[in-house]
Amino acid sequence: MDGQKFLALTAVLCIAALSASTSLAETPELPDKVTAPEVHPPPAGNIPPEHLGDTPVPEARPDGAASGENGKPAETPAVKEPVERSEPATPQTAPLPPEAPQPAETPAKAPLPSDPHPPASGQDVLPKPAYEPDPRSGESPSKFMPPSEISCRQRLRELGVEFADRPAESSEDGCSLPYPMSVRSLGKGVVLEPEALMNCAMAEAAAAFTKDVIAPAAKREFEAELTSISQASAYVCRPRNGTIKLSEHAFGNALDIARFGLSGGKAVDVILRPKEREARFLGAVRKAACGPFKTVLGPGSNADHETHLHLDLAPRKHGGTVCE
Repeated sequence: MDGQKFLALTAVLCIAALSASTSLAETPELPDKVTAPEVHPPPAGNIPPEHLGDTPVPEARPDGAASGENGKPAETPAVKEPVERSEPATPQTAPLPPEAPQPAETPAKAPLPSDPHPPASGQDVLPKPAYEPDPRSGESPSKFMPPSEISCRQRLRELGVEFADRPAESSEDGCSLPYPMSVRSLGKGVVLEPEALMNCAMAEAAAAFTKDVIAPAAKREFEAELTSISQASAYVCRPRNGTIKLSEHAFGNALDIARFGLSGGKAVDVILRPKEREARFLGAVRKAACGPFKTVLGPGSNADHETHLHLDLAPRKHGGTVCE
């Protein structure tokens, strides 16, 4: 080959090499696959990612999705900054529910509405005693007085007894006196002082005993007339002393005699150790009372009867009597 042809060939090869370099510079070769960024798993537990403060990691695209049309790299979407969420502030101490209204305090010592005289401040209200029930506690007066009560009053008039009917007596404790009478005398010329409230049967028994026993005994021992009888108790709503059993006084069925008045101003008191004549008189009256009355108690029976004779018509089985 001559020198001119060699030079021409060399020039053509140089031009071709320069063209190839230029083409390679303009269009760089792209890799077939794009390595996806590693996705880190969230920490253990159930804490949402937004509470960790990390930027969300985009998901890996499938093969070929990294390049756009015409082989150009696809635009990477703009990464949004995580929006900070405002969580409601949790109070350190939960508010307590409102207190339920408390019931009004009941005073420990409130007087009963029916009490006409309420206790002063600081005084105790004593409960009423519970008495043992008695069959007579439920007795109440009928619209018309029974024939037995009418005939009893007729006999009292024949004995010369002065009396007046009174309204019925009763109480929630069981005391009951449906047909009471206020007795002012136990016979002609024998005053009962003070006048006493009792039932008609007791008044009749006391008047008959006065006429048949007391007046003759006074005449025999003192040669004096019986002019008065002083009573210590008749109707009283109470139990027997030291028990819860209702007394015969609670039914107007008893009379306590403390003194006998005689003509000439003499008086005989019911005491434990009287003088000789008084002792004979009191002994005779007391002994004779056992029979007409179902209970006879007096000085020496017990401490409660040291100053009077207790006479009553207590109903007992088989008509038994208690005389002490």
